[in-house]
Amino acid sequence: MTTSSPATTAEPTSEERPVRIAFASGKGGTGKTLLSTSLAWSLARDPDRVVVYADADVEEPNGHLFLAPKVTSRPPITVPLPTPVPDRCTGAKRCEAACAFHAILVVGTQVLVDQDLCHACGACTLVCTDKALVEVPFAIGALRVGATGRLAFVGGELDVGQARATPAVDATVAAAVAHADALAADTLVVDCPPGTSCATMASVRGADLVVLVTEPTPFGLHDLRLAIAMCRAMGLPVAAVINRADLGDGAVREALTAEGVPLLAELAFDRAIATAYAEGAVAAERSPAVRAAVAAIAAYAAALDRASSLPPSVQRSA
Repeated sequence: MTTSSPATTAEPTSEERPVRIAFASGKGGTGKTLLSTSLAWSLARDPDRVVVYADADVEEPNGHLFLAPKVTSRPPITVPLPTPVPDRCTGAKRCEAACAFHAILVVGTQVLVDQDLCHACGACTLVCTDKALVEVPFAIGALRVGATGRLAFVGGELDVGQARATPAVDATVAAAVAHADALAADTLVVDCPPGTSCATMASVRGADLVVLVTEPTPFGLHDLRLAIAMCRAMGLPVAAVINRADLGDGAVREALTAEGVPLLAELAFDRAIATAYAEGAVAAERSPAVRAAVAAIAAYAAALDRASSLPPSVQRSA
C-alpha cells in the first residue's frame, strides 16, 4: 500500500468524526510528546473508548518510543514526482516557466528535474501539451501503523535527507483520520511538529482543540505568541499547558491571560516524570501530576465538543 497526500481532503461533519486534539508548541522540547502520549494512553484505558494516536512530528518522531506499538505495517509515503518521457519534449519550456521552485531545466529537448527542489505541485504536467512529463510515485518516508493494547497508533517518518515534511505530515494525518474512521474512534490525538511552519499548520488543521505546550522562559514566551497567532489565523480553539512551571516568572501566565487563552494545567519539575522519560515509559503511568493535567485537557476538549454540537442560537446565548 502506498500513502500519498491529496491536495485537498473533505472534512467529515463533527457528528461523523472523532474529537481531534492536537498538541503543538512554538518551540521544540516543551513536552508535547509527554502530554500527547499520556493523554492517548489515559483515554485508551477506558474500555468504552476507541482512541487513535498520530505522531505527525515526521522529522523527529518519538511517540513510538513511549507507547511501544506492535507495528503491523510500514506503507511508504510518496509524492508524485514529474519524470521525463523520452523523445516527447519539443523544447517549449512551458514546464520550466510554470515551476515556481526552479526545479525544472529544459536544455534543448532534454528535461532535467531536480528531485530536491520539486514540491510535487503538478503544475509542470498540467502545462505540458506534449505530455513529456508523467508523475511517478516517489517515496519520501514511511508510516508506522499498529497498536499498543487497545490504543491504535499511526506515525509518520521522513527519510533522512528529505526536506518534504509537509506532504509527509499530510499523509500521516490523513492515514490517522482514515484509521480513526474505520475504527469508529471517538478521539484522535495528534502529536505535531514544533514551531509554526507549513508542516505544523498541516498537522493542526482540522483540530477541535490545539493544546499549546510551553515553558516560562523568554524563548518559550516568544514562540508561544507565534503559535497562538497561528492558531487564531486558522480559526482553531486553543488552550495551553505550562511545563517546567517552577522556572522563570509570571510572564507566560500574564500573556495567556492577555490573549484569552485558557491555562489548563501547570507541571513543575518532577523526578517521576524524568525517570519515566529516561526509561521510555508513559509519564502518566508514574506521575499523578501528569494524570491530572491530561484529565483537565480531556475535560476541556469534551466541553468544547458538547458546546459545538449545540444549535448556533444556543451557542450564541451560552
